[in-house]
Amino acid sequence: MSRSMAQARTALVATGRELVDLGLSPGTSGNISVRVGDRMLITPTNESMGSLQEDRLAELDLAGNHLSGPRPSKEFTLHRAFYRRSPEARAVVHLHSVNAVACACLEPWSEVSAIGPITPYFVMRVGQTPLIGYAPPGDIAQADELEARDQPFRAALLANHGSVVAHTDLASAVNTAVELEEACKLAVLTAGRSPRMLSHEQAVELAVKYGSPWST
Repeated sequence: MSRSMAQARTALVATGRELVDLGLSPGTSGNISVRVGDRMLITPTNESMGSLQEDRLAELDLAGNHLSGPRPSKEFTLHRAFYRRSPEARAVVHLHSVNAVACACLEPWSEVSAIGPITPYFVMRVGQTPLIGYAPPGDIAQADELEARDQPFRAALLANHGSVVAHTDLASAVNTAVELEEACKLAVLTAGRSPRMLSHEQAVELAVKYGSPWST
């Protein structure tokens, strides 16, 4: 086993426990992955992320072929879709956290983002977050839509399902997922109340300054 693959295994186990401790991964929900070269290391199906073991993780290639380890999460196609559309992505976090799921049950703010520019931190750290149409968990149609979306984004909400975030490393993906969860909470709390958003100009200024995806 290469050193980078061994490090990825250690990081996945630690991150799974962190997400459970944060209350973002109830039961056996959610899955996380790391890309190492042309391989994907992902959490197994039907297992709590708080009880992951380094020698019990699934290894796939980017075509989705199962190379070793236990059966991968059935939602591995979402991870593969992000790695395919975003060459710089090295980690993906998919959660069924309460506020993300609740927000994913609401009508989207716009075609390009389920959530409006409700805080500067959402714009800076997450950016526009499209709502991907509903499909049963593990259905490749949802992954195909995510991969084909013709707009830049590092996070998406899956209709009536949860959130999925990609970033250049696992820590950044987790931080982005946490910030998205907070933005979803605010969106749910203010739904139907006509909350004041940042202006388009304010959002674009922040996005340009911090390198986050926001339609100009």
